[in-house]
Amino acid sequence: MNPFTYCNPVKVVFGAGRLAEAGAEAAKLGRRAFVVSYSDNSVKGTLARLGELFDAAGVAHEEFLEVVPNPPIEMVAVGVEKARAFGADLVVGVGGGSAMDAAKAIAAGVLYEHGDLWNMVYACHSNVTTQPPEKALPLMQIPTLPATGSEMNMCSVVSSLARKQKSYIWADCLFAKTAILDPELTYSLPPFQTACGGVDAISHVLEIFVNGQEKSDLLHEFQLGVIKTIIKDLPVVLANPTDADARAEIMWAATCGINGWASPGDAWTPIHQIGHVLTSHHGINHGSSLAIMMPPWMEYFKAKRPAPYERFEREIMPIPEFKAFIKRCGLPTTLSEKGVTEADIPGIVQGVKDVSFNADGVMSCIPPVTEADVYEVLRRAL
Repeated sequence: MNPFTYCNPVKVVFGAGRLAEAGAEAAKLGRRAFVVSYSDNSVKGTLARLGELFDAAGVAHEEFLEVVPNPPIEMVAVGVEKARAFGADLVVGVGGGSAMDAAKAIAAGVLYEHGDLWNMVYACHSNVTTQPPEKALPLMQIPTLPATGSEMNMCSVVSSLARKQKSYIWADCLFAKTAILDPELTYSLPPFQTACGGVDAISHVLEIFVNGQEKSDLLHEFQLGVIKTIIKDLPVVLANPTDADARAEIMWAATCGINGWASPGDAWTPIHQIGHVLTSHHGINHGSSLAIMMPPWMEYFKAKRPAPYERFEREIMPIPEFKAFIKRCGLPTTLSEKGVTEADIPGIVQGVKDVSFNADGVMSCIPPVTEADVYEVLRRAL
């Protein structure tokens, strides 16, 4: 196992009905909560209930409902100014990864002292000039979509409309103080969003498993356990959205998959790097981009590093069956389904190089990923 230093300070309040404790938990962190979420119907009930709980706890609150998928830094900047004007001393993210990531970026942006907020972002791995934030307002996260694990990690993924790029902010100050994980908040999710979240959570640990360190028995068992849990329970909740046990298992699996427990000493997520470019260049939503890219990645790299892929096939399912599983969940499995053609591939490869290739001209993982590798995986994904 690789050496590592690990710290995760997030207090987790988990279980059905635990949203009821949000007011009391918020009051421990601040008196003026800036609530970051969406304007659509998916969270209106949760936001209304949260407002009642905050009122009862004596926590003033203002809603910022301008979050959109792949939160643009331009939108974050608007949120920062509104949070400052409100005098926020606490930021609360309510929703999926986009809402929680936006909440993190706003909480850091309010106190950021290094100019343009895009300076916080690791937007070029070959020439890192990033100035990550050192401090942020206290954060509470309330996920309504199990997927990104943003509620219990130190990462915020944001995009730039002007630059057509998507990358991440990575800083200790982005850890939430408290995360309330109430599986009941996921019951009303549409099937497509549920499936996208499940596939995203699978990808977080799958990418570490096939691209990370070889000698780590405990971590590999943990990674495979997360994948097995989601593969078992995702069809259950797609068939019965209010299955309490399956919803709870998926919610906790998604959190554990990327809170650091499954990957200390590793940080290999190259499929995500391609997915980010598919989103920023072609508007493919995050879960779909991973659904499309995982099977061809596995088929291609199995020849270069067979051991982890063969173990995946022994303990979970053959790669073609995995692709069929994704399809049965209602997600796309080819780029052509999303209108991407072979003529688009060079531009996607360049986008991956611009953000994710290091100074040696490769993407860091095991084995290192070259420009030719990215091209071939994309070609197979057509």
